[in-house]
Amino acid sequence: MQSGDRPALRELYRAVLRVSGRDQLVLVVLALAVAALAAAPLKVQQLAINGLVAGIPSERLVFLCALFLLAVTASAGLKLVLNERITLVGERVVLRLRERLYRARVTAPAGADADGPAGGRLVAMLTGEAETVGQFAGGAIATPLVQLGTLASVIVFLVVQQPWLGLLALAVVAPQAAIAGMAQRFVDARVAERVEALRAAAQGVASAEPGAVDPAVGEALERVYRARRRLTRVKLAAKAAATLIGGLGAAAVLLLGGLLVLDGRSDVGTVVAALAGLARIERPWRDLLAFFRQASVVRVKYRLLLPAIEAGGPNASGLSPAGSPGSRPVG
Repeated sequence: MQSGDRPALRELYRAVLRVSGRDQLVLVVLALAVAALAAAPLKVQQLAINGLVAGIPSERLVFLCALFLLAVTASAGLKLVLNERITLVGERVVLRLRERLYRARVTAPAGADADGPAGGRLVAMLTGEAETVGQFAGGAIATPLVQLGTLASVIVFLVVQQPWLGLLALAVVAPQAAIAGMAQRFVDARVAERVEALRAAAQGVASAEPGAVDPAVGEALERVYRARRRLTRVKLAAKAAATLIGGLGAAAVLLLGGLLVLDGRSDVGTVVAALAGLARIERPWRDLLAFFRQASVVRVKYRLLLPAIEAGGPNASGLSPAGSPGSRPVG
């Protein structure tokens, strides 16, 4: 992310905290609980596999399987509660943002479109841009926290069990981060271009006269198509590269782990747990990259929405810099 974009992102997070601060605290607690349980199934799996190799009693195996099921069930239950609250907080923020945009439109003086969104642009803001920005608020803190916490929990577990395998897991994550960063710089520019083109097309459609075809609308739609096509190509290329790196990482863990087992410096359970851990961090890592992409998109849309939000008045909502710090929570 470019240095000039950081103030906009900081202001976006301040706005999120103004409208949902107390709700975010609850989400943080739930996210930490989910992350803390991330490595528990891997440890139980390791104990069960090593026990099978050593010939443990069947009662011990039943106990470990029950413990594994308990850890998985507890994690799934916490995730369910967390995701539900994230969604509810996001939807409430969407509602407040749409109310503010509507208020800005109806309270604007006649002919004062410069101070508020015109009809077509307002429709685009209400139906698409407001939803993207508002829903981001729900998981603005909890989503990266739970993904980073899960990554840390699993990688620390691997390092403790076998340092070389843990370091190898880190080596898989690092190039994926570099690829995502390079792709995101391109994505940011295309998102802003696409949003502006959609607004222009919506305004052209709203102001069109019956029987008249405005070439500018077609040109705007063509710009949307070109921006979307470029975005798709970059995203698919980055995803393919990340998948390839993940496959190479799994092969490397299997090779290194196998050599360590043959050398007597590790055990089968640890190697299997490392392979499971590598697969376990793939999802949170992918979700974390998706979150940062979403944050960048939302930052662009929030910056474009801000003039219309501020036109609704300084105390109409906490979603603008002028919003009251004491705004009520949305949960």
